[in-house]
Formats: sequence, structure tokens, C-alpha cells
Amino acid sequence: MVIVLYALTALLYCGLAWHGWATRNPRLAAAGGHAGGATSAVLTANGGPAGAAAARGDTQPAWWHLLMAGVLASHGMLLHETIFPADRMVFGFAFALSAMLWLGVGIYWIESFFFSLAGLGLIVIPVALVASLMPLAFPGSQILGYAAQPLFKLHFIIANVAYGLFTLAAFHAFLMLLAERRLHGFKHAPSRPGNGNGKAKAPAEQWLGRWLDLLPPLLTLEKLLFRLIGAGFVLLTLTIASGLLFSEELFGRAFRLDHKTVFALISWLMFGGILAGRHFRGWRGRVALRWVIASFGILLLAYVGSRFVIEVILHRL
Repeated sequence: MVIVLYALTALLYCGLAWHGWATRNPRLAAAGGHAGGATSAVLTANGGPAGAAAARGDTQPAWWHLLMAGVLASHGMLLHETIFPADRMVFGFAFALSAMLWLGVGIYWIESFFFSLAGLGLIVIPVALVASLMPLAFPGSQILGYAAQPLFKLHFIIANVAYGLFTLAAFHAFLMLLAERRLHGFKHAPSRPGNGNGKAKAPAEQWLGRWLDLLPPLLTLEKLLFRLIGAGFVLLTLTIASGLLFSEELFGRAFRLDHKTVFALISWLMFGGILAGRHFRGWRGRVALRWVIASFGILLLAYVGSRFVIEVILHRL
């Protein structure tokens, strides 16, 4: 049963990834090619024709949504069967990554009903494919005792949803950094007769431009990014609070300040600082995006990083 779910999940992710990379929204790509890659970037960033087309809502066919629902159901069943086999719980850094990307894909699918985010899907879906197969190579460790407690299950679910929100936020921030850099480079490029952007674009740069043209305007992406961070921050707060208040009931021991708790608290402070800076100081642009990626990196160290060191480097389960 589990092997069938692994194969089915991988097959569905492969189909979605192939569709995304094979099509890449030809209408917008063609418009970008005729108008010039950098010009299209400016239109997209400022809500012009390309950006408006990308922000009008869902552009995926109905079968794509059915395939997304199918892969989410298959991946979800796979996680349940592998994390909760029989009367025990098995978990590790590979399972954590798989769950994070599963939730990230689910949130991306919901967003796709309101915004055309094909550019984001080009990286989210392939990464989710790899993450879904990682538990085969890194089977994790067995957790006994507290796994059946309702409070632990609630803590576990909230923590993973928070991770999923922050995972998608990190993908948003990464793509926005690329778009900002491209727009910044276009604005400062020297103008020459006969060439709108002043330089002949290399194939790789043209490809990157057409990929970024599939995104909504930067202002729209920015709003989505901070909504994801806000929701993730609330859930991360609940995760940390439940872990601190109910440590003995959840984990069978009194609270202690270990590396996992320290990294979680640091990331919580960093994400809170980003939200406060956005609200009181109007933070935006590259500085805010870099802080988002750095905060997510610290959050990864809180569990995924520490479990990777324990399981893979130290070989301790």
C-alpha cells in the first residue's frame, strides 16, 4: 500500500511538473518575447498588461485542479500511512520536509484560484516531488509514548501548518528577489538605439524573464507574502506556547531550553520583527525579503536541521 502511494504521488507530481515546464503560459511568454524581456518585467512589476493578466485570477484548466486535488490526497495519505503506522509514530527530518512541502502545495493550490501563480508552481511542485520521496532514503525514528495524546497531535498539526505557510512564504520571497533584481537591472541599463533594454539578452536571461513574467505584479505578491507570514506567525506562536506550557504533558519531561527551542524562538522573534517593521516602518523590498528568507532558514534549523544532524551525520535515532 505504501509503495503504491509513493509511486502514485511521484507520478502525479511528475505530471504536474511536466505540464508546468512544457506550457509556461505561452500567451504571456509570447507577449514577453515580442515586447522584450526587461520591458515585460517592468509591466509585470507595475501592474501593466502582463502583470494585469497574471493577476486576474485562475488560468489553469479544470483537469489541472483535479490533478492537484489528487496529488494532495495521495501525498496526504502517504504521510499518514508512513508517520502513523499501526499504533506508533515515526518521524524525522525527511518526514518534516515532506509534510512542509505537502502543506505548501496545498496553500499554493488555494492561492491559484485567485491569482495566476504558474511561475511559483514551477519550483514548488518539483521540490515537493523530491521531498515526498525523501522518507524512502531517510526513514526517520520511532516516537513512542506521547504520540497518541490529543494535545500532542494538536501541537504537531499546528506546527506543521506553520511550517507549510513559512515554506511557501520563502518561495514567494525568493521569486520576488529575482523579480526585484531584474527590474532594478533594467532601470539602470544603458539605452542604445534599436535595443529597448540596451543589451542583447542571453538565452538564460530571456528564459528567466519569461518565467518571472508568469507571476502577478510585485505589489500583489508582496500582499500575499505578508498574509502568509502573518498567518504563519500566529500558528508559530501557538506552537511555541503549547510546547512551553505543556512540555511535560506533551513530551514527558519538564521544559528545557534546548537548541530546537532556541532556534524556534529566534525565528519567532525575527518574523515578529518583520511584521512590526512592515506595520510601523513600512518595510518592503529587498531588505524585507532577505529577512524573510533568513528567518525561514533559522526556523528550518529548529527541527529539520537538528534532526538532519542527529539522523544523517551522527547516525543517532
